[in-house]
Amino acid sequence: MSQTFSVFKNRTFTKIFLAAITSRLGTIVGMTAFTFYLLDRFSDQPIYATVTEMMYSAPTLLVFFLTGVVADRMDRQKVAYYSDFICGVLSFGLIVAIWVDWMPLVFLALFLRSAVAKFFAPAEMSLIQGILTEEDYSTAAGLNQMVAGFFNLFATGLGLGAYWLFGVQGAIVGDAITFFISAWLIRTCIINTEARLPNGPHTFKDLHYSSIFADFKEGLIYIVKHKLLMVIIAGFFIIGIVNGGFSVMPIYILKYKLVPETYETWSVIVGIVFGVFMITGSILSAMLAKKLKLYTCLSLGLIVSGCFLFMSGLATTPIIFIIITAFVALTIPLANIAIGGWLPSIVDRKMMGRVESWITPVMMISHTTTLGIISVGFPTFFSITTLFYVCGGILILVGIGYMLILPKLNNQYDRSVKHHNEQTKAIEAPSHT
Repeated sequence: MSQTFSVFKNRTFTKIFLAAITSRLGTIVGMTAFTFYLLDRFSDQPIYATVTEMMYSAPTLLVFFLTGVVADRMDRQKVAYYSDFICGVLSFGLIVAIWVDWMPLVFLALFLRSAVAKFFAPAEMSLIQGILTEEDYSTAAGLNQMVAGFFNLFATGLGLGAYWLFGVQGAIVGDAITFFISAWLIRTCIINTEARLPNGPHTFKDLHYSSIFADFKEGLIYIVKHKLLMVIIAGFFIIGIVNGGFSVMPIYILKYKLVPETYETWSVIVGIVFGVFMITGSILSAMLAKKLKLYTCLSLGLIVSGCFLFMSGLATTPIIFIIITAFVALTIPLANIAIGGWLPSIVDRKMMGRVESWITPVMMISHTTTLGIISVGFPTFFSITTLFYVCGGILILVGIGYMLILPKLNNQYDRSVKHHNEQTKAIEAPSHT
């Protein structure tokens, strides 16, 4: 545990870490409050809640080719700062849209804010890669999982509490404040030029169509040539299906199957239990990740959590659902920490933004498609139980596939790195004689 938190001795990492927390808080609490607002106002039309989730994920498909290029070519610190600041401003635009009470305008405001927010993660992840050593990557991934647990613990309760106390507009004002705090934290960081501008200084004039396309293509070629990286990113497409479904499934199973009259209260309880067990799972997974191969952690995490997710669809009471969901939360961090600690160690620092920009849209394509299918098909063509079966089964299949493929690819990667290092030493050797 002391080794885990020693990374906070790096003050720059601490500020970026806190900025990531407040930026994420600025999205989750308001979105949660807004979802409850829609479920209250349009109780017989769950499509509105699903469309809200789509407005959060769909913008990725329009800006993903820009986010990575911007993170790799522009000042990463400024990209993260302006992303947060503009999101804070757009939060007030969302409040105006809700006050006008015209749903197309509300969804447009959500769409724009989400599009701008997508620039934060590639810049933030690239900055962290530049300020930490390779030994700290798994530690940072474990901390991110603990934060995810805290959000699952408090986000639903905070969002619902803010909605009850201040209304949906008051909750979104809170969003704006947290975005501005995050922007301030990023701005006050002192980060060396190599971490901010690993590819040298550029201006917006350099980001013309041909250069953007060239950089975007270069990122794709880098991934395709890197077989291990390509297989991991391909798996994100399948995982995106699960993320899309799970973003609405817990609320839907409570509202439309288990406890229709008291689903709000039970949603808070589910969030608290999920958060507690995710934090616990993050701590245990961080320990296991130091003793097991990362590909073993990834495969086991997906298979075991997939089994429990599949079983969640069998729940007949909220208590049973919560117990099974707790085991999902306990086991999924093992896979997430493995991925989070693995990617920065195998991706060139100069390419991190462009690689990250491919991961997000790959997930969001399947995420958004899943939400679209749910919005059209639920509850007319399939039940909430079916959704749990499908999502759980997908995780299991991906985990088994990774168990068969990743060890071989990892060994090939290790051999190529060793060969490259030997060649580099051979080339440099004469200069020291």
